[in-house]
Amino acid sequence: MSLLIATQNMGFSPVDLFMDADLVVKSVIVGLALSSVWVWTIVISFMVKMSGINRKSTAFEREFWGSTDIAAFSKAHAQNDLPVAKVFAAGMAEWRLSTKGKNIDRAGTRERLATAMDATIAAETDRLANRLNFLATTGSVAPFIGLFGTVWGIMRSFAAIAAEQNSSLAVVAPGIAEALFATAIGLFAAIPAVIAYNRFSHRLNQYEARMGRFADGFHGTLSRELELEV
Repeated sequence: MSLLIATQNMGFSPVDLFMDADLVVKSVIVGLALSSVWVWTIVISFMVKMSGINRKSTAFEREFWGSTDIAAFSKAHAQNDLPVAKVFAAGMAEWRLSTKGKNIDRAGTRERLATAMDATIAAETDRLANRLNFLATTGSVAPFIGLFGTVWGIMRSFAAIAAEQNSSLAVVAPGIAEALFATAIGLFAAIPAVIAYNRFSHRLNQYEARMGRFADGFHGTLSRELELEV
């Protein structure tokens, strides 16, 4: 009965566990907590960003396919920072360079147009995916960092047993609790990171495919225009 009362009197709230932990475990917990905050910052910002990009891209593509003057459309969207707008700009830039001479290499122009737009698609995809690397890293590393805190806490428990020459719950419980708390924080950081990384990678692949479809359509438009060039 006295052991149960002693156990109940111990501080097992997250704050108490953190305050009672030693410097190593505290460092692990703080590092994982900061990683978790940054993970959620990336999650929220990426969701907002991709939602805005998809909405604006829909409007851009609708306006483009409804336009009858590509040159005027290009001038109106010269400063547009949308990824799909940059794909369009890359195609237009290559088109102007390849058709400014008297003798036009039609096959070479088509190949260069495809290369220029494909390169822009890859560059814009990499730019959008820049912060997702942190999600992948956190999802892979955070459980092991938490496990390090777990091992350290258990080592402290064994050291307490040796020092007190007593294996009662009152002696070993604090170290074990710290160990489990570090593990929990590690999982708390890793699980959302893994889920978000997989979900956002899928959305990014969808948008990359969308840019590819736009580039193919635009390439077809320019290819038909090329056939009219004398």
